[in-house]
Amino acid sequence: MAKAKAKVRKLKTHRGAAKRFRITKTGKVMRPHAFKRHLLGTKKPKRMRHLGKSVQVDPADVAQVRLMLPYA
Repeated sequence: MAKAKAKVRKLKTHRGAAKRFRITKTGKVMRPHAFKRHLLGTKKPKRMRHLGKSVQVDPADVAQVRLMLPYA
């Protein structure tokens, strides 16, 4: 009589993190800038352009983000 294989439980992706972070092909974890939602009239165009670009997540936080995105 053959033993039944134990099912390996799949890890779930944290959906909030999936919407906020992207992992590049080279493995960098990227995030969008904050402060671009309201009070936009006081911000200079140059500042707004820079806020539109993605930046790397701080190295201290990368491990936590990677745990939330197991298949990224």
